[in-house]
Amino acid sequence: MDKALQTMIDNMPEKTGKSLTEWKSVLKTKSFTKHSEAVNFLKKEHGVTHGFANTIVTLSKEEDKDPADLVAQQYKGKESLTPIYEALLKVVKTFGEDVTITPKKTTVSIIRKTQFALIKPATKTRIDLGLKIKDKPTTERLESSGPFGSMCTHRVQLTEAKQVDDELIDWLKEAYEKAE
Repeated sequence: MDKALQTMIDNMPEKTGKSLTEWKSVLKTKSFTKHSEAVNFLKKEHGVTHGFANTIVTLSKEEDKDPADLVAQQYKGKESLTPIYEALLKVVKTFGEDVTITPKKTTVSIIRKTQFALIKPATKTRIDLGLKIKDKPTTERLESSGPFGSMCTHRVQLTEAKQVDDELIDWLKEAYEKAE
């Protein structure tokens, strides 16, 4: 979890009158079909500012999802990509105890103090690995970030597990080391 989000959660009782856990309980008493409905409910009925309301609703939804289920959904119909995903995780887990693997709806973030890699099953035959390596020149294989925008500085397209080779591992390690 990044520091700004943790600070927001820590300040929630003082700024909103309730802890995150208490707000999650409030949301469970109602049924909302859209994210915005829950945010507006917190703003109008409880006087919560937009930033806090959005954070509370987002974190409430994430709690309901099992990380393994999120990953399974990403690779549904793309099962042939699973060995690439597993090879990438095997590598990043060797970097240190400070690596956090955070599955989201369409991607998996790899975080040290900040996100340094992002794994996304882009098509049925390709994973896009986003890397954050500031000031690193691009190459034919280490492309500009493309669809990742500012989240990453580079992208590597992977179609086979054997592409998780020494060169790629070096780039992952470099991104990890710069994320301190």
